[in-house]
Amino acid sequence: MWQIFFQRGAFGILMLCCSFWVAAQTYPSKTITLVVPFAPGGNVDVIARSIAPSLAKVTGQSVVVENKAGAGGAIGSAYVARAEADGHTLLVATTNTISVLPYMLKTPPYKPDSFEPVGLAAVSPLVLVVRKDDKRFPNAKAVLQAAKNAPGSVSVGHAGQGTSNHIAILRMEDATKASFNIIPYKGSAPALTDLMGGQIDFVVDQITSSKPFVDSGSLRILAVISKDRDPGLPDSPTLREAMGLDLDASTTAGILAPLGTSPNVVKSLNASLRKAIDDSGVRGRLRVLGSTARSSTTQEWAAMLNQESINSQALLQSGKIKAE
Repeated sequence: MWQIFFQRGAFGILMLCCSFWVAAQTYPSKTITLVVPFAPGGNVDVIARSIAPSLAKVTGQSVVVENKAGAGGAIGSAYVARAEADGHTLLVATTNTISVLPYMLKTPPYKPDSFEPVGLAAVSPLVLVVRKDDKRFPNAKAVLQAAKNAPGSVSVGHAGQGTSNHIAILRMEDATKASFNIIPYKGSAPALTDLMGGQIDFVVDQITSSKPFVDSGSLRILAVISKDRDPGLPDSPTLREAMGLDLDASTTAGILAPLGTSPNVVKSLNASLRKAIDDSGVRGRLRVLGSTARSSTTQEWAAMLNQESINSQALLQSGKIKAE
Protein backbone atom coordinates (compact mmCIF):
# COMPACT_ATOMS: atom_id res chain seq x y z
CA MET A 1 0.00 0.00 0.00
CA TRP A 2 2.72 2.46 1.01
CA GLN A 3 4.65 1.48 -2.09
CA ILE A 4 1.66 2.37 -4.23
CA PHE A 5 1.26 5.67 -2.32
CA PHE A 6 4.86 6.69 -2.89
CA GLN A 7 4.69 5.61 -6.51
CA ARG A 8 1.61 7.78 -7.00
CA GLY A 9 3.29 10.63 -5.13
CA ALA A 10 6.39 10.39 -7.27
CA PHE A 11 4.20 10.23 -10.35
CA GLY A 12 2.38 13.40 -9.24
CA ILE A 13 5.64 15.28 -8.72
CA LEU A 14 6.88 14.07 -12.10
CA MET A 15 3.68 15.28 -13.76
CA LEU A 16 3.97 18.67 -12.03
CA CYS A 17 7.55 19.07 -13.23
CA CYS A 18 6.48 18.05 -16.72
CA SER A 19 3.67 20.62 -16.68
CA PHE A 20 6.21 23.36 -15.78
CA TRP A 21 8.47 22.14 -18.58
CA VAL A 22 5.61 22.08 -21.10
CA ALA A 23 4.49 25.56 -19.96
CA ALA A 24 7.97 26.93 -20.58
CA GLN A 25 8.19 25.20 -23.96
CA THR A 26 4.86 26.64 -25.15
CA TYR A 27 5.26 30.08 -23.57
CA PRO A 28 4.14 32.54 -24.72
CA SER A 29 1.06 31.07 -26.37
CA LYS A 30 -1.00 34.26 -26.67
CA THR A 31 -0.85 38.04 -26.41
CA ILE A 32 1.22 39.39 -23.51
CA THR A 33 -0.33 42.29 -21.62
CA LEU A 34 1.91 44.80 -19.86
CA VAL A 35 -0.21 46.48 -17.18
CA VAL A 36 0.88 50.01 -16.29
CA PRO A 37 -0.66 51.09 -12.95
CA PHE A 38 -0.49 54.78 -13.88
CA ALA A 39 -2.14 57.10 -16.39
CA PRO A 40 -0.95 57.23 -20.03
CA GLY A 41 1.96 59.58 -20.69
CA GLY A 42 3.79 59.02 -17.42
CA ASN A 43 7.27 57.62 -16.92
CA VAL A 44 6.28 53.96 -16.43
CA ASP A 45 3.87 54.16 -19.36
CA VAL A 46 6.58 55.59 -21.63
CA ILE A 47 9.02 52.85 -20.60
CA ALA A 48 6.44 50.10 -21.20
CA ARG A 49 5.53 51.44 -24.64
CA SER A 50 9.20 51.78 -25.58
CA ILE A 51 9.90 48.15 -24.69
CA ALA A 52 6.69 46.52 -25.97
CA PRO A 53 7.54 46.39 -29.73
CA SER A 54 10.96 44.87 -29.07
CA LEU A 55 9.52 42.35 -26.60
CA ALA A 56 6.92 41.35 -29.19
CA LYS A 57 9.66 40.77 -31.74
CA VAL A 58 11.68 38.64 -29.32
CA THR A 59 8.75 36.51 -28.09
CA GLY A 60 6.92 36.20 -31.40
CA GLN A 61 3.65 37.28 -29.77
CA SER A 62 1.73 40.55 -29.67
CA VAL A 63 2.50 42.72 -26.64
CA VAL A 64 -0.08 45.31 -25.60
CA VAL A 65 0.13 48.01 -22.92
CA GLU A 66 -2.91 48.49 -20.71
CA ASN A 67 -3.25 51.37 -18.24
CA LYS A 68 -5.04 50.71 -14.96
CA ALA A 69 -4.40 53.88 -12.97
CA GLY A 70 -5.47 54.85 -9.48
CA ALA A 71 -4.53 54.77 -5.80
CA GLY A 72 -0.88 55.56 -6.51
CA GLY A 73 -0.50 52.41 -8.59
CA ALA A 74 -2.34 50.07 -6.22
CA ILE A 75 -5.29 49.36 -8.52
CA GLY A 76 -3.25 48.13 -11.48
CA SER A 77 -0.81 46.28 -9.26
CA ALA A 78 -3.60 44.47 -7.42
CA TYR A 79 -5.14 43.52 -10.76
CA VAL A 80 -1.93 41.76 -11.82
CA ALA A 81 -1.49 40.15 -8.41
CA ARG A 82 -4.91 38.49 -8.93
CA ALA A 83 -4.32 37.59 -12.58
CA GLU A 84 -3.72 34.07 -13.84
CA ALA A 85 -0.11 33.13 -13.16
CA ASP A 86 0.70 32.02 -16.69
CA GLY A 87 3.11 34.81 -17.66
CA HIS A 88 0.74 36.53 -20.08
CA THR A 89 -0.36 39.32 -17.72
CA LEU A 90 2.60 41.27 -16.36
CA LEU A 91 3.10 44.40 -14.28
CA VAL A 92 5.42 47.25 -15.22
CA ALA A 93 6.12 49.00 -11.93
CA THR A 94 8.71 50.80 -9.86
CA THR A 95 10.41 49.66 -6.68
CA ASN A 96 8.19 52.13 -4.82
CA THR A 97 4.97 50.70 -6.27
CA ILE A 98 5.86 47.25 -4.96
CA SER A 99 7.93 47.93 -1.86
CA VAL A 100 6.77 51.30 -0.50
CA LEU A 101 3.08 51.80 -1.34
CA PRO A 102 1.80 48.70 0.52
CA TYR A 103 3.24 50.11 3.74
CA MET A 104 1.33 53.38 3.21
CA LEU A 105 -2.10 51.73 2.95
CA LYS A 106 -4.05 50.46 5.96
CA THR A 107 -5.58 47.66 3.90
CA PRO A 108 -3.15 47.08 1.01
CA PRO A 109 -4.67 45.01 -1.84
CA TYR A 110 -1.31 43.29 -2.36
CA LYS A 111 1.99 42.76 -0.57
CA PRO A 112 5.62 43.04 -1.73
CA ASP A 113 5.70 39.24 -1.99
CA SER A 114 2.54 39.04 -4.15
CA PHE A 115 4.69 38.92 -7.29
CA GLU A 116 7.47 37.03 -9.02
CA PRO A 117 10.19 39.54 -10.01
CA VAL A 118 11.12 39.15 -13.69
CA GLY A 119 13.73 41.81 -14.38
CA LEU A 120 14.77 45.45 -14.40
CA ALA A 121 13.81 47.67 -17.35
CA ALA A 122 14.99 51.26 -16.91
CA VAL A 123 16.16 53.97 -14.52
CA SER A 124 14.95 57.56 -14.81
CA PRO A 125 16.21 60.65 -12.95
CA LEU A 126 13.79 62.85 -11.01
CA VAL A 127 13.53 66.57 -11.71
CA LEU A 128 11.84 69.67 -10.28
CA VAL A 129 9.81 71.36 -13.03
CA VAL A 130 7.86 74.63 -13.14
CA ARG A 131 6.04 76.55 -15.85
CA LYS A 132 8.44 78.18 -18.27
CA ASP A 133 6.92 81.64 -17.72
CA ASP A 134 6.59 81.44 -13.92
CA LYS A 135 8.77 84.37 -12.81
CA ARG A 136 8.19 83.62 -9.11
CA PHE A 137 10.62 80.71 -9.30
CA PRO A 138 13.75 81.55 -11.28
CA ASN A 139 15.56 78.72 -9.46
CA ALA A 140 15.03 75.94 -6.92
CA LYS A 141 16.12 78.15 -4.02
CA ALA A 142 13.19 80.47 -4.71
CA VAL A 143 10.75 77.55 -4.38
CA LEU A 144 12.29 76.54 -1.07
CA GLN A 145 12.30 80.08 0.28
CA ALA A 146 8.63 80.62 -0.65
CA ALA A 147 7.68 77.39 1.15
CA LYS A 148 9.61 78.46 4.25
CA ASN A 149 8.14 81.97 4.27
CA ALA A 150 4.57 80.68 4.06
CA PRO A 151 4.33 77.00 5.03
CA GLY A 152 1.83 75.10 2.87
CA SER A 153 1.48 77.92 0.33
CA VAL A 154 3.60 76.29 -2.39
CA SER A 155 1.83 73.36 -4.02
CA VAL A 156 3.69 70.41 -5.50
CA GLY A 157 2.22 67.56 -7.51
CA HIS A 158 3.46 64.00 -7.83
CA ALA A 159 2.46 60.78 -9.60
CA GLY A 160 0.82 59.12 -6.59
CA GLN A 161 1.14 58.00 -2.98
CA GLY A 162 4.30 56.03 -2.30
CA THR A 163 5.93 56.78 -5.64
CA SER A 164 9.59 57.77 -5.79
CA ASN A 165 8.34 61.29 -6.62
CA HIS A 166 6.32 61.40 -3.41
CA ILE A 167 9.14 60.03 -1.25
CA ALA A 168 11.58 62.55 -2.78
CA ILE A 169 9.27 65.42 -1.76
CA LEU A 170 9.03 64.06 1.79
CA ARG A 171 12.81 63.81 1.94
CA MET A 172 13.11 67.42 0.71
CA GLU A 173 10.75 68.58 3.45
CA ASP A 174 12.64 66.62 6.08
CA ALA A 175 16.03 67.95 4.97
CA THR A 176 15.00 71.61 4.63
CA LYS A 177 12.27 71.84 7.32
CA ALA A 178 10.06 73.42 4.65
CA SER A 179 6.36 72.56 4.31
CA PHE A 180 4.74 72.08 0.91
CA ASN A 181 1.11 71.57 -0.05
CA ILE A 182 1.58 68.06 -1.47
CA ILE A 183 -1.00 66.91 -4.03
CA PRO A 184 -1.11 63.31 -5.33
CA TYR A 185 -2.28 62.45 -8.85
CA LYS A 186 -3.05 59.27 -10.79
CA GLY A 187 0.24 59.50 -12.64
CA SER A 188 2.61 62.15 -13.97
CA ALA A 189 0.50 63.23 -16.95
CA PRO A 190 -2.44 64.71 -14.96
CA ALA A 191 0.00 66.38 -12.56
CA LEU A 192 1.85 68.02 -15.45
CA THR A 193 -1.47 69.06 -17.02
CA ASP A 194 -2.46 70.88 -13.84
CA LEU A 195 0.99 72.44 -13.59
CA MET A 196 0.76 73.87 -17.10
CA GLY A 197 -2.79 75.00 -16.34
CA GLY A 198 -1.63 76.95 -13.29
CA GLN A 199 -3.45 74.81 -10.70
CA ILE A 200 -0.21 73.86 -8.90
CA ASP A 201 3.21 75.50 -8.54
CA PHE A 202 5.70 72.75 -9.37
CA VAL A 203 6.00 69.01 -9.91
CA VAL A 204 8.62 66.45 -8.90
CA ASP A 205 8.64 64.12 -11.88
CA GLN A 206 10.70 61.73 -13.94
CA ILE A 207 12.45 63.45 -16.83
CA THR A 208 10.98 60.79 -19.12
CA SER A 209 7.47 62.21 -18.85
CA SER A 210 8.46 65.88 -18.40
CA LYS A 211 10.97 66.13 -21.24
CA PRO A 212 8.46 66.58 -24.10
CA PHE A 213 7.02 69.63 -22.32
CA VAL A 214 10.48 70.96 -21.49
CA ASP A 215 11.52 70.56 -25.12
CA SER A 216 8.35 72.31 -26.33
CA GLY A 217 9.00 75.27 -24.04
CA SER A 218 6.01 74.74 -21.71
CA LEU A 219 8.05 73.67 -18.67
CA ARG A 220 11.44 74.47 -17.20
CA ILE A 221 13.74 72.25 -15.13
CA LEU A 222 14.95 73.81 -11.88
CA ALA A 223 17.07 70.89 -10.68
CA VAL A 224 17.85 67.22 -11.09
CA ILE A 225 17.60 65.17 -7.88
CA SER A 226 20.93 63.38 -8.17
CA LYS A 227 24.50 63.69 -6.93
CA ASP A 228 25.88 64.31 -10.39
CA ARG A 229 24.53 66.19 -13.38
CA ASP A 230 22.65 63.99 -15.81
CA PRO A 231 24.54 63.52 -19.11
CA GLY A 232 21.32 64.17 -21.00
CA LEU A 233 20.68 67.41 -19.06
CA PRO A 234 24.11 69.07 -18.88
CA ASP A 235 22.66 72.55 -18.27
CA SER A 236 20.41 71.49 -15.38
CA PRO A 237 21.97 71.79 -11.90
CA THR A 238 21.73 69.04 -9.31
CA LEU A 239 19.69 69.63 -6.17
CA ARG A 240 22.98 69.96 -4.32
CA GLU A 241 24.10 72.76 -6.65
CA ALA A 242 20.69 74.42 -6.59
CA MET A 243 19.75 74.03 -2.92
CA GLY A 244 22.74 72.52 -1.17
CA LEU A 245 20.84 69.27 -0.57
CA ASP A 246 22.60 65.92 -0.84
CA LEU A 247 19.57 64.04 -2.15
CA ASP A 248 19.85 61.35 -4.77
CA ALA A 249 16.58 60.00 -6.16
CA SER A 250 15.62 58.18 -9.29
CA THR A 251 12.82 55.91 -10.45
CA THR A 252 13.74 52.30 -11.06
CA ALA A 253 11.20 50.38 -13.14
CA GLY A 254 10.96 46.70 -13.93
CA ILE A 255 8.58 43.88 -14.76
CA LEU A 256 6.84 41.45 -12.42
CA ALA A 257 4.54 38.44 -12.84
CA PRO A 258 1.81 37.17 -10.49
CA LEU A 259 2.97 35.01 -7.60
CA GLY A 260 2.98 31.34 -8.59
CA THR A 261 4.16 31.86 -12.14
CA SER A 262 6.29 28.89 -13.19
CA PRO A 263 10.02 29.40 -12.53
CA ASN A 264 10.69 28.24 -16.08
CA VAL A 265 8.29 30.84 -17.48
CA VAL A 266 9.94 33.56 -15.33
CA LYS A 267 13.33 32.42 -16.61
CA SER A 268 12.10 32.55 -20.21
CA LEU A 269 10.55 35.97 -19.59
CA ASN A 270 13.75 37.34 -18.10
CA ALA A 271 15.78 36.15 -21.10
CA SER A 272 13.30 37.72 -23.52
CA LEU A 273 13.15 40.97 -21.53
CA ARG A 274 16.93 41.31 -21.38
CA LYS A 275 17.20 40.73 -25.11
CA ALA A 276 14.44 43.28 -25.77
CA ILE A 277 16.01 45.92 -23.52
CA ASP A 278 19.49 45.40 -24.91
CA ASP A 279 18.21 46.23 -28.38
CA SER A 280 19.96 49.38 -29.62
CA GLY A 281 16.65 50.84 -30.79
CA VAL A 282 15.09 50.54 -27.34
CA ARG A 283 18.17 51.99 -25.64
CA GLY A 284 18.26 54.88 -28.09
CA ARG A 285 14.54 55.56 -27.72
CA LEU A 286 14.75 55.67 -23.93
CA ARG A 287 17.90 57.79 -24.05
CA VAL A 288 16.09 60.40 -26.14
CA LEU A 289 13.30 60.41 -23.56
CA GLY A 290 15.79 60.96 -20.74
CA SER A 291 15.80 57.45 -19.28
CA THR A 292 18.50 54.77 -19.20
CA ALA A 293 17.62 51.23 -20.30
CA ARG A 294 18.97 48.71 -17.82
CA SER A 295 18.48 44.96 -17.79
CA SER A 296 19.21 42.59 -14.91
CA THR A 297 18.92 39.05 -13.66
CA THR A 298 15.80 38.06 -11.78
CA GLN A 299 17.84 37.84 -8.59
CA GLU A 300 19.24 41.37 -8.96
CA TRP A 301 15.77 42.85 -9.47
CA ALA A 302 14.41 40.86 -6.51
CA ALA A 303 17.26 42.15 -4.30
CA MET A 304 16.47 45.78 -5.22
CA LEU A 305 12.81 45.28 -4.34
CA ASN A 306 13.71 43.60 -1.07
CA GLN A 307 16.07 46.41 -0.06
CA GLU A 308 13.39 49.01 -0.81
CA SER A 309 10.98 47.04 1.36
CA ILE A 310 13.48 47.08 4.24
CA ASN A 311 13.92 50.85 3.78
CA SER A 312 10.14 51.33 3.84
CA GLN A 313 9.74 49.41 7.07
CA ALA A 314 12.39 51.67 8.62
CA LEU A 315 10.54 54.80 7.38
CA LEU A 316 7.29 53.42 8.79
CA GLN A 317 8.84 52.80 12.19
CA SER A 318 10.39 56.28 12.26
CA GLY A 319 7.07 57.91 11.38
CA LYS A 320 8.31 59.39 8.09
CA ILE A 321 5.55 57.50 6.31
CA LYS A 322 2.32 56.10 7.74
CA ALA A 323 -0.52 53.88 6.66
CA GLU A 324 -3.61 55.86 5.68
